[in-house]
Amino acid sequence: MSPGADLSRIRLISLMSLALLAFAGNSLLCRAALHHTAIDAASFTTIRLLSGALVLGILVRSTSRARTGHGSWQAALALFAYAACFSIAYTSLPASAGALLLFGAVQVTMIGWGLLNGERLRPWQVAGLALAFSGLLGLLWPGLSAPPLQGTLLMIVSGIAWGIYSLLGKGAGAPLHVTAGNFARAALPTLVFSVLCFGRMHVDKQGAMLALASGALTSGLGYAIWYAVLPQLKASQAATAQLSVPVIAAFGAVPLLGEVLTLRLVLAALAVLGGIALVIHPRSAVTPAGRPRDHR
Repeated sequence: MSPGADLSRIRLISLMSLALLAFAGNSLLCRAALHHTAIDAASFTTIRLLSGALVLGILVRSTSRARTGHGSWQAALALFAYAACFSIAYTSLPASAGALLLFGAVQVTMIGWGLLNGERLRPWQVAGLALAFSGLLGLLWPGLSAPPLQGTLLMIVSGIAWGIYSLLGKGAGAPLHVTAGNFARAALPTLVFSVLCFGRMHVDKQGAMLALASGALTSGLGYAIWYAVLPQLKASQAATAQLSVPVIAAFGAVPLLGEVLTLRLVLAALAVLGGIALVIHPRSAVTPAGRPRDHR
């Protein structure tokens, strides 16, 4: 392998790691803001989406590439539903369990869509689905350490919305331009949401800063970095990589938020992530040039 190829692979891994850290960062920032500051879920969502739209708009204007995509209202509504349910759910969920529920629902949504469109699962993939559902049932089973039902349902809805948003983005055009268009459109339902919640909204400086960081950095820039990586990955590889996010969030929540890694969460995470990994296990590797190489 040439030095240039080595550098290309290092760059790919570095960018992918930054994007996954950004995804986990969204969970940690949201949880920290809603539990350690005075900001409410509606205000956090509004600041997050509007600041993300602003940053993405600046990035689009600063690029010299031609516009080949503008986003859609369907994707924008899915983005808003994801962000709003995400914030409200984190008023009652710990960061680690929230991330696990979110990305578990994302993967189930995308896998389910594939099945409805004619994809067939092999025996080990069926076993993987059973293992993943067993992990979710174990996490949600009634008990002292089980996540609250309302937060759980909202985070699952958030994950489904993010899965739909991801599916709508396939072949929609230049990822950065499409994402910027989706964020800009999502500003409208976000503002309506803010008006409806206006009497109950409250913001403090620290909470606003965390929301800005979530929108501008871990959402806006994080999504831009992720879309720069996606063309060099197969869909199954990209989906598998995202399964590391709940684990990153869980470990990050220990020093940053003072949360405790319980045995129940660890076992559930292993079951869910291991099971889904079996379902979407990649069959090919990425060459230095970014083209998948078949190993069948």
